[in-house]
Amino acid sequence: MLGTFSSNLTSQRRVAVPIKFRKELGKTFIVARWYENCLVVVSKANWQELLNKLTGRSKILTSPVRDTDRFILGSAYDLITDSQGRVVLPESLVKFAKLRTEVVFVGLGDRVEVWDKAEWSRREEYFTRNASEMIEKLAEDEKGSQ
Repeated sequence: MLGTFSSNLTSQRRVAVPIKFRKELGKTFIVARWYENCLVVVSKANWQELLNKLTGRSKILTSPVRDTDRFILGSAYDLITDSQGRVVLPESLVKFAKLRTEVVFVGLGDRVEVWDKAEWSRREEYFTRNASEMIEKLAEDEKGSQ
C-alpha cells in the first residue's frame, strides 16, 4: 500500500477509507494505536506478521514484548467498512491520535498510518528538513552492525 490520501472525519467519528487502500485491506481490517501518536491500519492477513516483527514471537515474553502487546493489541479493533467504504473509528483511538476534522492516510507497504492532517504536515516538514541526516544515520547504523 503506497501513497498519501486525505479524508474528513465526521463528528460521529466516521471516515472514508481511500479506495486504493480498501482494495488491499479488504472489507474487514484492524486498527490500533501506533507510534508517534498516529493509528495503524492492517489487513487481517498482515496483522500477525506485523506483530511478529514488533515482538519477535519466537522470543520469551520479556517486559518490552508485553508492553508492546498492551500498547498495540490492547487498543486494536476489527473494523468493517460500510457500502461506501466508511468506518466509525473508536473514540479511544480518535482521542489517542488527536484526530480532528481532516485526517491523512499514509500507505507504508504492509500497513497504513492515520494522522491528524496538521500533525502530518508538521512531520512532513521535519522529514524534508532532515532527510539527509536521517539517511546518513541509517547508513552509519548499517555500517556499524556489519
